This record gives sequence, C-alpha cells and structure tokens, in this order.
Amino acid sequence: MALALVGIGAASTAAHLGNNFTTYLVGGLIDRFGYGPAAMGAWNMAETLSYAAAMFVIAPRARRLDARVLAMAATLLVVLAQGASAFLASFVPLLLGRLGTGLGFGIMNSAVNLAAGRTAHPARAISLGITFQTILFAGIAVTLPQVGQAHGVAGMFLALAAISLGLGLLALWLPGGTGLVAGAEVPGADRAPLGADGRRVLTAMALFAFGTLAIWPFIERTAHAIGVPAAQFGRYQSVSVLTSALGNALLALVVKRLPRALPLAGVLGACGIACALLTTVATGPQFGLALIGYNTSWFLSYALLLGLAYSCDTSGRLAVMTTGTWLLFQSLGSLAAGFIAERFGGYAPIGPLGALACVAGIVVAFPLAQRIDRAC
Repeated sequence: MALALVGIGAASTAAHLGNNFTTYLVGGLIDRFGYGPAAMGAWNMAETLSYAAAMFVIAPRARRLDARVLAMAATLLVVLAQGASAFLASFVPLLLGRLGTGLGFGIMNSAVNLAAGRTAHPARAISLGITFQTILFAGIAVTLPQVGQAHGVAGMFLALAAISLGLGLLALWLPGGTGLVAGAEVPGADRAPLGADGRRVLTAMALFAFGTLAIWPFIERTAHAIGVPAAQFGRYQSVSVLTSALGNALLALVVKRLPRALPLAGVLGACGIACALLTTVATGPQFGLALIGYNTSWFLSYALLLGLAYSCDTSGRLAVMTTGTWLLFQSLGSLAAGFIAERFGGYAPIGPLGALACVAGIVVAFPLAQRIDRAC
C-alpha cells in the first residue's frame, strides 16, 4: 500500500506540473518573444482544454482502464511535447505543443483518480498524493526560476520534461489492473446518468475552477506588476506549496472523522478571499501571504470536492469528470482573464470576481454535502 501511495503521489505531481508551472513558461515566453496577455491566455487555454478533453474521453471508460498503463502513455506524451517546445519559437507550433502536453496531463490525472478510487478511502489517497506533490513543488518553485535565469524559457521546457520523466518512472508503482475496490461494484454505474447530485458536484467544481484559476496563468505577471521579481515569486510559491503539503497531510489524518459540509464551505470561502487579495494587494509581503492562503486553501478545496464526487459515485467516473470540468473551466477562465487584463490594463478585477465564484460554489455544494453528512 505504501508503494501505491508513492505512485499516486508521483502521478499526481506529474499531472499537475502544468497547472503550477506553466505560469513560469508564460512569463518566459512574454519576455523572450513579446507575446501579449490574450495570446498567452489562448496558449494556456490550449493546454487546459486538451487536458479536460482527455479526461472526458476517459471518464466513460474508467472502470475498464489500467491506471499504470495510462501513466506510462501520459509520461511519453508530456516528455515529447515539452522537450520539442524548447526548440520552437513560432506561436502555432508552440500552441500544438501545449495541446500535446495537455493531453498527457489529462491522461495522467485520470490515472491518479482511477487509482485513488480503487483504494479503501479515495479522499485520503488524494490528500496524501497532494502532500507528496506539494513537497516536490516547493523545490521546483525555487529551482525553475533559476533555470530560467540561466538558460531561458527553453531551459525551463527541458527541465519540466526531465521532471516528468522521473515522476513517470515513480508512477509505475500505481496499482495496476482494472475494476473497483472490493465491495464498491455498482452494476451499470459507468452507463447510468449522473443525476442531480452529480450535476451539482460538476457545477460547484466549474464555479470554483473558473473563479480561482482565471488568474493563475498570469500569477507571476501579477507579482511582477507590483515589483516582485521572478526569484522572489519562486520563494513565495515554495513556501505556499509547503503550507499546502502540511494542510493536506493534516486533512489526510482527520478526513475520515470530518463532516463534509462545514470544512468544504470554510476552505472554499478562504480560497475566495485569498484570490481577491492576490490581485489587489500592493506589496511583495502582502502578495506572499495571499499566495500562501490561496495555495493552501485551493488544494484543500480540490481534495474535498473530489471526496464529494466519490461519495456520490464510487465507480470513479464522476471524479474523472469533476477534474475534467476543473480543466475545462480553468481554460475558459484563463482566456477571459487575458481579455480582462488587456481591457483594463491590469489584473486587479480578476481576483474579486473569483471570490464571487467561490461563494456561488459554496451555495451549490453545501446542501449536497449536508445531506450526505446526515445520511452517514
């Protein structure tokens, strides 16, 4: 079981490399080639849309697929796409590289969700995977900007390709085979309609992702706009992912004893507040504190929303679709953020809009979580 958790952690880290570090590539490409925010919003959208597409294609077939085989295919695709992008300069080939990378990330994240769904407590497995992931991200956040300073955006592409390869080898410890955890078999679950509860989970994730992740591709640029250099941003990011690791380690310890409704509302609300602060603070230390609050509450919210999905559907199909919904609405949010930034000459409106979306997510998810709590 311990090696399976390492495999889940490595696969989770590999699946989320783009979400956490494509922002460094956005900054590097803007500096190197002079692309504007709208172009970079579309570039990021290509990754997240293909990420979501992969997960939606896999979701109906979830129970029949081997998580380990998916992880191997994903690793090959991401390494090739990231490595090739290091040698590209034109926008269209770079866009195609993002499509390939996004497909790989989506396949890998599907492997994570399938593997977690085949454990006795999926939310705990996801939380432990995020803990592993965020500890590694702390080191990457410090070193990747240094690679960028020494070797430019091409060096960052190659570094991310190498990291994906190493994580892909560790992901070979994912549990292989198909099927569900013993006792969780639900005949016809992969063909049954999602129902009102499933749609409520997907809507809550859509609101959360659209609101909180619209700013993410531009987060390094947001810091830069108030005078935070890339290396300092990397240090803030490193601390924030360490606090995320601590938060998810604590969640993994207590999640079996927690109700669903109040913790979910609390972390979603905290994420909304932090999101608003990210684009409205005026100093580096204030930005660093907001980033710590944002990263910590975001990963806790994600784990709890996935736990809600597993509570509604043990087959893993809804969990895969929930993550696919996250990527779909992140992609729409990043595109919208690019146009907002160009229209208003900055990123300030994006954070408060994200806070409102988090409030709407609480309104959608809270009644379902309360009902499941009462039924347990």
